[in-house]
Amino acid sequence: MKLLDRYVLRSFLEPFLMCFVGFIMIWLIIDLSDNGTDFLEAKAPLKLIAGYYLTQLPQTILVSLPIGLLLALLFSLSRMSRTNEIISMLTAGRSVVRVLLPLIGVGVLASGAALWLNWEHAPRSEGIKRIALKQIAKGKKAGSMEVVQGHLFRDRQNNRTWFVRYLRPGSPRLDGVHITQQDAEGRITKKWYAVRALYDPRLKTWTLEKGMIVEFTPEGDIADTDYFPENSRVIKDWSETPWRVASSELNPQGLTVPELRDYLEFNGDFPPVQLAPYRANLADRFALPISCLVVVFIAAPLGIVFNRRGVVGGVAGALFIFFGMIMARGFFMALGKGLRIDPFLAPWIPNIFLAVLGVILLWFRSTNRDLPSFSFRRK
Repeated sequence: MKLLDRYVLRSFLEPFLMCFVGFIMIWLIIDLSDNGTDFLEAKAPLKLIAGYYLTQLPQTILVSLPIGLLLALLFSLSRMSRTNEIISMLTAGRSVVRVLLPLIGVGVLASGAALWLNWEHAPRSEGIKRIALKQIAKGKKAGSMEVVQGHLFRDRQNNRTWFVRYLRPGSPRLDGVHITQQDAEGRITKKWYAVRALYDPRLKTWTLEKGMIVEFTPEGDIADTDYFPENSRVIKDWSETPWRVASSELNPQGLTVPELRDYLEFNGDFPPVQLAPYRANLADRFALPISCLVVVFIAAPLGIVFNRRGVVGGVAGALFIFFGMIMARGFFMALGKGLRIDPFLAPWIPNIFLAVLGVILLWFRSTNRDLPSFSFRRK
């Protein structure tokens, strides 16, 4: 890395770290002001509160990265522009793109870090937030999933319907199980009743404990009944897993990339409208991290200015575009979840539009052209 590259990076990293850490601290203060009273009333120990905020840190980092990049780029590049350092680099033979190359590299690294966070860690933070707050209020350790009661699951591939009285997502145990098997014409052929069902992920078998099995004739009459009040029955040929049975109760925003892929694979027979939120969130797991790189292409050309009026206009324009990107992301995600547009495309539309806009602005700067003005004053 050459001397000028190191200087550009050093000029950027200091304000970036200040902005990044500052936004995390602001989030911490706001969250404490919202939930601090509940923590005090529950007499939650400091260790428990710290554990909650550690679980929420990945999501906070993911949100803070783009805004930290934006403000740090605007500050560092506008400061170098005011002191004529950018002009000196250009007159020394470097192009605008070459000057910005280290910052584009930072954008790529930030996108990679955001993708790593958004793969599993940040969705888990989002998924356990509400539950963790309830558990802290009760004086329990944060992080586990809450019990789902009276859950109904329909396996359309195997024509089986599961009713579970109690289940805990992520647990191999289901309590109060009632399973109905139907044939292709919808006639009930068999029913299983059990106090509990245990799944063995290694053998991929279900063990039904303390229950009975009832078989039916095509006419709907009982053909045979097998009671096992003290024993158990092992089922080896079922494709359902506890996660799949519980999946219809899971919020797509709290699912990781592997979980979203599994949901779409195992529940592909669900109606498209029901699958749309999961497809949109899966696409968003990849689209959201790329916004860090998009921010670089937007902020960099607007941060490089050659007069004081340009500094104010560039900063204002970049902030306007960034917050417009946040609003557009929410708008298009809503359209994708409602199947108004393709769910896989919805999260990418704001990124694609702003990336094209950023490349155009960078081309204006690289060719020494004035950026487009939206002023309606007569010259």
